[in-house]
Amino acid sequence: MKFAFWISLFIVFYTFAGYGFLLYLLVRIRRMLNIKRTVPPINYEQLPACTLLVAAYNEEAYIRQKIENTLDLGYPAGKLEIVFVTDGSDDKTPDIIAEFPQIRLFHEAKRSGKIAAVHRAMTQIHSEVVVFTDANTFLNSDALFNICRHYSVTNVGAVAGEKRVHSNPEADASAAGEGFYWRYESALKKWDSELHSVVGAAGELFSVRRRLYEPVGDDIILDDFMISMLIAKQGYRIIYEPRAYATETASENVAEELKRKIRIAAGGMQSILRLKPLLNIFKYGTLSFQYISHRVLRWTVTPFLLVLAFILNGMIVVRADEAVYRLLFAAQFLFYILAFLGFLLEKKQLRVKILFIPYYFCIMNYAVLAGILRYFRRQQSSAWEKAKRKE
Repeated sequence: MKFAFWISLFIVFYTFAGYGFLLYLLVRIRRMLNIKRTVPPINYEQLPACTLLVAAYNEEAYIRQKIENTLDLGYPAGKLEIVFVTDGSDDKTPDIIAEFPQIRLFHEAKRSGKIAAVHRAMTQIHSEVVVFTDANTFLNSDALFNICRHYSVTNVGAVAGEKRVHSNPEADASAAGEGFYWRYESALKKWDSELHSVVGAAGELFSVRRRLYEPVGDDIILDDFMISMLIAKQGYRIIYEPRAYATETASENVAEELKRKIRIAAGGMQSILRLKPLLNIFKYGTLSFQYISHRVLRWTVTPFLLVLAFILNGMIVVRADEAVYRLLFAAQFLFYILAFLGFLLEKKQLRVKILFIPYYFCIMNYAVLAGILRYFRRQQSSAWEKAKRKE
């Protein structure tokens, strides 16, 4: 029982903190040995031809702002094409886009899901680089320069931008928790990229070398993750570029954030099953190590081990009254009490930010459990499932 407890506790710690410490240590060692990955300068004359692809579904509330933001992006004249695809939209989104002759619009009334729409658009795109971004996110003006310069390096197959969650000082648990989570994720991605490769890109902003793009099944839930990981599987690196960033508002509330997280968790389980070869560390080496440490553990066993560690710890305290186990059980109990207080205060719309992190942590791990269950019950659709965002 004690052995199972310590193994469970170790994996939980490694998943959420230990991998970050180890990754940072490995990166520091590389720097000490003067093994550095240089960032290519922006050579405006040699930047590749680029297509910015935006998949939008019923985004009339944001689409005009998105278009204005897109048209303000810097890139050499004649090297950028802008494509919007709006399959299934039955609001004014396609009509608003059609007002702008600078934009190439693909629209079909039938709703087949985001990835089917993207595949249809990709058959008409022939530029060297394709940049994907969501309709409700806004890019910094130099984003395309900072992304596309990396393609001068031949072993770069994809470039992931940074996701930023905008929250005001009155942020609730969904905004504060999501913002903290993405700041930590950004640090891990930066170190992953420096060590070898980012393990998956987020759909808010990422790009691929067009010739390496592999269509994924129309049933794929996390299309952005799968597309980027299939490129990594080919032996190419995914670079993280924090100077290219997409900003969006947080989920409207915790319920909306939970809906989004459950979908991601279901997609994570699907992705792991579809990418089983990447678990072979003898074939994929560092990439497998990063993939298992950063993604697989979070999306599979760790949430279960959180529960198991708490139960085993309680049983050990009852059977063997040892100080170290009492202390660990008290720490876990306190953490979950703080999370529960965060839940109660959120319901009353009281803002105590110190409680948002344990609350969000528990929500995130509950979402994984719910997502796994939803996936195996085949209840998760690949079609657009928008979470409502704060205004």
